[in-house]
Amino acid sequence: MVYETYSAQETFDLGKSIGENAEPGSVFTLIGDLGVGKTVFTQGVAEGLGIEEPVVSPTFTIMQIYEEGRLPFFHFDVYRIGDVSEMDEIGYEDYFYGDGVTFIEWADLISEIIPRDHTRIEIEKDLTKGVDYRRITIS
Repeated sequence: MVYETYSAQETFDLGKSIGENAEPGSVFTLIGDLGVGKTVFTQGVAEGLGIEEPVVSPTFTIMQIYEEGRLPFFHFDVYRIGDVSEMDEIGYEDYFYGDGVTFIEWADLISEIIPRDHTRIEIEKDLTKGVDYRRITIS
């Protein structure tokens, strides 16, 4: 499915819809350049899961866990992972194959360990359609 959003709020709302419909064990990969709205989208997902605490991208901590929603939410940002073996140190399998909802920003950097059964979300800008325009492909 391809969605087009024209504001940060629309991007957030699409994420919220994903969160409202997410099921236990769901894994989502989030692909997109810096500044395309990955964090805004993820904040929407968190709200859709019923998480009220602020959600920020865990760029330096690699992973953040939110447990107060209807399902646990495991938010990874692997931008700073130098080698995929670093994911073993985090114990990623407990989260990727657990009963929560897993979101992995920059997942293309660790593609060899992404579960086969996942949903890929790619966010792209197109400045010819406006500064806030986003093309979001979910497959």
